[in-house]
Amino acid sequence: MTSHNIVEIDNLSFGYKGRLLHKNINMVFPRGKVVAIMGGSGSGKTTLLRLIGGQIKPVKGQVRVGGQVVHEQNRDGIYKLRRTMGMLFQHGALFTDLSVFDNVAFPMRELTDLPESMIRDLVLMKLNAVGLRGAHQLMPAELSGGMARRVALARAVALDPNIIMYDEPFAGLDPISMGVICDLIRSLNDALGATSIIVSHDVKETFLIADYVYFVADGEIAAEGTPHDLMQSTLPFVHQFVHGEKDGPVPFHYPAANYQDELLKRRHPRK
Repeated sequence: MTSHNIVEIDNLSFGYKGRLLHKNINMVFPRGKVVAIMGGSGSGKTTLLRLIGGQIKPVKGQVRVGGQVVHEQNRDGIYKLRRTMGMLFQHGALFTDLSVFDNVAFPMRELTDLPESMIRDLVLMKLNAVGLRGAHQLMPAELSGGMARRVALARAVALDPNIIMYDEPFAGLDPISMGVICDLIRSLNDALGATSIIVSHDVKETFLIADYVYFVADGEIAAEGTPHDLMQSTLPFVHQFVHGEKDGPVPFHYPAANYQDELLKRRHPRK
């Protein structure tokens, strides 16, 4: 692993019950960059984040974080690696019984020995960065979807992580909230000098902020490159995905018998 890449996925295969979900995947995530993993639903994008975080182990190959092979770490080693990571879950995953302030303070209280006076200052600093310092006393139920996502983002960067992972950060947001989250991902990444890994299928928003994009299809890297490169791609799958075309390599119809034959069978059942 080079010092330039904080995360490397090397010849990785992973699957469940003998069925491979990923086959010989290779990816690199350089320091200071925003890198996106894109693909259709069920293509295993979120699974790659779980492999980076050490929740699951590959069948073959390696994931290296900071030069260390993740699946070779013991319990203490895994937790040490995770201290360098922040995670924005798909729907925020805020603790519903904790206030906005206490949600953001949670990782600081759990993982550091900082005094409450310092935690208070840091929490307000993080909330100010996402524009919600004035909402620190609210409960999650009092937040809009976009506000909840911003609180979750403040919590994800609470410990100034080297790696920030985003699982579908734009899902379910209105256009204004989507634009806010989009800008925050880019600005926080640059301010922290972190590496951001975005799992998404939202082309427009992801292409606005990503430095590099991997497209995953059929368990493999179908294409990779800058957003500009992929917008110009003539590869059928990439073209269909980027331009939102109904039919192509990913068909509209699920495989089925001939429609006319199936109708005739129903009209003239065998005796």
